[in-house]
Amino acid sequence: MDIVILPISLVSIIAICVIIGTLVIAYAKKLLITYALIFANFIVFVISVIFPEVIYDLGFRPIYLSPEFMPQLYTLFTSMFIHGGFLHIIGNMLVFFFVGMAFEQRVGWKKFLTIYLLTGVCGALTHSLLNLGSGIVLIGASGAIFGILGAFAFSYPRDEVVMPIPLGIIMVFRRIKVVYAVLIFAVMETVIVMLDVQDTTAHFAHIGGLVSGVVIAAIIIKNKRTGTGNTASAETIYYDSFYTLKPREINFSVLRKLATTPDLVDELKRIKNETVPQVRDVWLEHFLERTKCPKCNKPLNHFDGKTWCKDCGFKINY
Repeated sequence: MDIVILPISLVSIIAICVIIGTLVIAYAKKLLITYALIFANFIVFVISVIFPEVIYDLGFRPIYLSPEFMPQLYTLFTSMFIHGGFLHIIGNMLVFFFVGMAFEQRVGWKKFLTIYLLTGVCGALTHSLLNLGSGIVLIGASGAIFGILGAFAFSYPRDEVVMPIPLGIIMVFRRIKVVYAVLIFAVMETVIVMLDVQDTTAHFAHIGGLVSGVVIAAIIIKNKRTGTGNTASAETIYYDSFYTLKPREINFSVLRKLATTPDLVDELKRIKNETVPQVRDVWLEHFLERTKCPKCNKPLNHFDGKTWCKDCGFKINY
């Protein structure tokens, strides 16, 4: 099939600017790159729905590996931000939100973004090397997301993440060890490939992203734990974050006074066991928003390690 490369449209250039601009703003504002990537994906998706030519401009084709199409190799990166439908992008971004946020908190934005982009490229190349000469457009962030999963499982196999699990027509969310999540996805992809299931999904891109995530993590992730053995008291040392993560000490014995329901008790236990400081702080914020004054049962205010009731004067420092 003859492929004719037309000049990139203005709207596709705008889409590229959105991708780059979102990442630059996230860096400048010290926001999580996970959020920036999700936002960029959704904005580009909306643009592609209105202007479908963006899919053909920014999607990658295996034939682009041929010497005459070398100028199109930039689409190895832009194709990660293109999705073919609402369910496609929702499924990808749901998994990425829960996995990406936790992993970025672990390794810092530099290594996180490096792994995301490199594994996305590796996933596309894996699929393309098995389909050389094909002109079918390859789109989606799945390869990069599988890469993040692989790197996360290699680096912190015992960490738990929330995963969306389809049960018939509904979706439930369950906490699961990241290594188990990767094993489930790896087995699923392997079975699909072995059975030669014919669908529109580039399963080899998923496998390529997953394997490359493990390999890249083995090269660039340096974990250092203090303590002895595999005890729970080991402290994780974080690298390459925007700032040094110094977990603030929390007086959980004081907070137990506010855990007046079984749900709040369970949530407080989860906060106490969380090893990622920023994730712990997000959950603590959620916990405090649900608490009520133990004296007058009115909503509490909280700020900077202090919680108080404006109605009865109740106050604690945690």
